[in-house]
Amino acid sequence: MKGNGFLPYGRQWVEDDDVEAVIAALRSDFLTTGPMVARFETAFAEKVGAKHAICCNSGTAGLHLAMLAARLGPGDLAVVPSVTFLATANAVRYVGADVVFADVDPESGLITAESLTAALESARRREGRVRAVLPVHLKGVPADMETITAIAEAADLTIVEDAAHAVGTRYGGGRYQVGANHHAAMTVFSTHPVKTMTTAEGGVVTTERDDLARDLRKFRSHGMEADPSGGPWYYEMSELGYNYRMPDINCALGLSQLAKLDRFLARRAELVARYDRLLAPLAPLLRIPKRPADAEPGWHLYAAQIDFAAAGVTRATLMARLREDGIGTQVHYIPLHWQPYYRDRYGELSLPGAEAFYQGTLALPLYPSMHDDDVDRVAERVAWHLQHPAGRQGGEA
Repeated sequence: MKGNGFLPYGRQWVEDDDVEAVIAALRSDFLTTGPMVARFETAFAEKVGAKHAICCNSGTAGLHLAMLAARLGPGDLAVVPSVTFLATANAVRYVGADVVFADVDPESGLITAESLTAALESARRREGRVRAVLPVHLKGVPADMETITAIAEAADLTIVEDAAHAVGTRYGGGRYQVGANHHAAMTVFSTHPVKTMTTAEGGVVTTERDDLARDLRKFRSHGMEADPSGGPWYYEMSELGYNYRMPDINCALGLSQLAKLDRFLARRAELVARYDRLLAPLAPLLRIPKRPADAEPGWHLYAAQIDFAAAGVTRATLMARLREDGIGTQVHYIPLHWQPYYRDRYGELSLPGAEAFYQGTLALPLYPSMHDDDVDRVAERVAWHLQHPAGRQGGEA
């Protein structure tokens, strides 16, 4: 992707050894569930410091499994930050529970202690009992889990971390790793191609609790549990489950990618530091991504905050002009409380932090196979367009 090639906002980095690992799996006796599943789960759990890792066929499936294992259902409520992908809230609805949307910090897009407290207060005016909170580690930047946990424990809430963006993230000055469940009952990851590492498509749920791990595995596979006392073929289905299993060929790719995770994370951190240095002079028109001082993000996105009104250019125009320059961008995310389904269900809500974050956010290309001069090119073109809002002048590109 060096030079003038098109730069998407994100992409996988698949190398020859990854391809060879998948080919070996294709030539084995197992294409669906086989020995690679257990190997990948063991390696993933070790990497993030968890007791159990349960893989499944998407991050969305992982969130659904976590809601099932948490025993949420009709009459229950769960707090979800409004700035996140649809799946975080949808998983709550899949089990018949309802969503309480929380506001976020307008600079980081993260749920805060104050916005969680406000969401719990608003929930008192609704039917049902709040039983869970799903903090989201947006862009790979961790939410303030220590203060969120204090509030959740006082309210007797189950914490399920949505870490779809945060494989490899640490916080608390390196004391805590996302996925080790220092502050959560379960943590859900995505291994979609644009994430930090990939299984082509998939998700992983980690937990320290044996009972939750058993339920996650049961719900992943039709609700079935083997019972050897009835014979080697015998199984029973005590609860309704789903087919959310991850195939062996995906796990083979995941194992190969997991071995490179530290390299991927280090390269992403280098690229982020370069963006920070090049884009910081554009303040206050552009503000580099906010992150806690004691965090070590496993960067998934480089999402700057831009004052489009002050710059005199709309976001859509800037995105179109950058695309003409061969630079892809993306917006993460439209606030969930604006989505027609949730607006119809819960009415009009005012969450000013989420709305302000959305209005200014723009994700620039970030993936480990980028070259330094790719970042230089992106930064130069972003700066030029913000400083020349009328567009091309005098034949300049």
